[in-house]
Amino acid sequence: MALDVDALSAPRRGRASRLDGEVAVYDRAFISRFEWLRARPKDEPATLPVYIVFDVPELERRDLRGKPLKERRRALERLIGGRSMIFPVRRLSRDGFKAWEEAVKFGYEGIVTKDPESECVAGWTLGWITKRPGQYA
Repeated sequence: MALDVDALSAPRRGRASRLDGEVAVYDRAFISRFEWLRARPKDEPATLPVYIVFDVPELERRDLRGKPLKERRRALERLIGGRSMIFPVRRLSRDGFKAWEEAVKFGYEGIVTKDPESECVAGWTLGWITKRPGQYA
């Protein structure tokens, strides 16, 4: 889901940015529960819906898709830092095995591994790979 963030750049009118992310609700352990967007169990505490941002393909009307992910992530954190209801996606260990163990241990939906040097491209790429614990448990 892409979001045009004119509202985020209100102090800098005319400098809209575009974010790539999704809306999520988190349970008491801060694990995303997308199914709770439709119907949250009445006996379970949860956050309000928040926007979780994966990437910033456009910053203040500048196309960043050709920049490495590590640069886009820094730009993203500067853009949304200190705001409420919009957060950068959480990062796990840089060690893939440790990140996988964490995902399984805490019951995360899965992990997406991303090459910090990768550009933002449409479609499938080896720079970004998604794995879900249920696939390999």
